[in-house]
Amino acid sequence: MTKDSSTQEDQSDAKARRARGEFVRGVSGFRHSIGDQDFPAEPGRYHLFVALNCPWCHRITLARAVLGLETSITLDVAFPNRTDETDPAGPNLWEFTPGRIASLAGAPLPECSFDSGTGARLRLAKEIYQREGSDEQSVPILYDKIAGRIVNNESAEIIRMLDTHAQALGSTNPDRPQLRPEDPTLRAKIDALNDRIYAAINNGAYKAGFSSDQAIYAAAFTAYFDTLNWLQGILADGRPFLTGESFTEADLRLFPTLYRHDPVYYVRMKLNGARILDYPALWRWLCRVYAMEGVADAGSLLHCRQGYFGRSWNGVVPLGPLLPMTYPEAYQHPELAN
Repeated sequence: MTKDSSTQEDQSDAKARRARGEFVRGVSGFRHSIGDQDFPAEPGRYHLFVALNCPWCHRITLARAVLGLETSITLDVAFPNRTDETDPAGPNLWEFTPGRIASLAGAPLPECSFDSGTGARLRLAKEIYQREGSDEQSVPILYDKIAGRIVNNESAEIIRMLDTHAQALGSTNPDRPQLRPEDPTLRAKIDALNDRIYAAINNGAYKAGFSSDQAIYAAAFTAYFDTLNWLQGILADGRPFLTGESFTEADLRLFPTLYRHDPVYYVRMKLNGARILDYPALWRWLCRVYAMEGVADAGSLLHCRQGYFGRSWNGVVPLGPLLPMTYPEAYQHPELAN
């Protein structure tokens, strides 16, 4: 797999940059591929460990849905809030504990599950890594149930594997999109979009929300909204998707961030320059993707609200926005931006 700028962040001087208050995303350590000798493309063999509030996981649940792989690739969902200081294993760990109560709902979240992939009913994602001698603890995880091994934990690479091997993995959607078509000109457009979307939007939201230096935040804020304006311009000609008539990897990678923007990132990531609703072409694109088969069920704003705001200083989750209507119901109304 190619490790380009749209897959992972430059790690040069990462320690010093973090010390200055910059959020620097780490590098995923497991980079095997489906199709390698040890990991053949077979239906029913692979499993995903995800958290529905995590946008990097959301990429993968979207790919699984639009490619028709829900029945052939199994999935477990972590609780959206990680462990705290009272947990015997320590804080900040993803856990597969479906009985945990979500403060926003006042009840368990039905999507959350026990670990059903390893056969050991492990509680923590960290324990899956520990079985392979790793101290990583992130999701997503693509897991081989037959070999009992982690295949990959880099979301950009996983979505390409699922796209490349969709048929061999057991896709049930004969009309599935080709996320990365063979045409070299189209691939170049997708790659250029991915580069800017990753830096300014996907990772840029975290640069703004989790950096502790005002100047770094301001630079991320500016790049984020400059890029939203640029994307609005691309879509203003009436094309349905970013590269034209077809839904591609670029659309898939943009969607999780914009899906979160109005109800979560506008407040939590301090990205209050505008709503997606204020960009008519982008809003209609967002609603168009949301209407695709499987997309609405591949994410959860309840998990997003619980996960992001549940980690804030007081753990209180905002109830809005309520106007022009609640989310995600608003995504069924492209006319709201007219």
